[in-house]
Amino acid sequence: MYKINYFNHAVFILIISALSILKFAGEPEIQHSKKPVVKYGIASYYAQKFNGKKTATGSIYNSKKISAACNVLPLRTWVKVTNLKNKKWIIVRINDRLHRRNKRLIDLSKAGAQKLGYIKSGITKVKVEVIKKPPGK
Repeated sequence: MYKINYFNHAVFILIISALSILKFAGEPEIQHSKKPVVKYGIASYYAQKFNGKKTATGSIYNSKKISAACNVLPLRTWVKVTNLKNKKWIIVRINDRLHRRNKRLIDLSKAGAQKLGYIKSGITKVKVEVIKKPPGK
């Protein structure tokens, strides 16, 4: 009859358990079944009257720095905003909210709108992609 060696069995289970939770250095983090978040809509830019006011995250709005307001994505989310008319893009962190009745996808600071090239028109069609925190930010 076969005898079970409980010690060897326990060691085997410990090794399998350790290997299943061990994360090797340098191994990329895999995101299973997470689809990239991409939204399309209209972008505008903040009115000058908001310069110096507090944002929803508590930071002070400065029209000369790049920032964004959005109602459909979480605060502090990093996004890549692409102007669909000229393909210019910027990376910005959402730090404010739009007025609740506002139907635009995103409002950028004046500096952001200048980089995307829509200051004269005031609005433009954009693609907004959620990204991971950029290096050095």
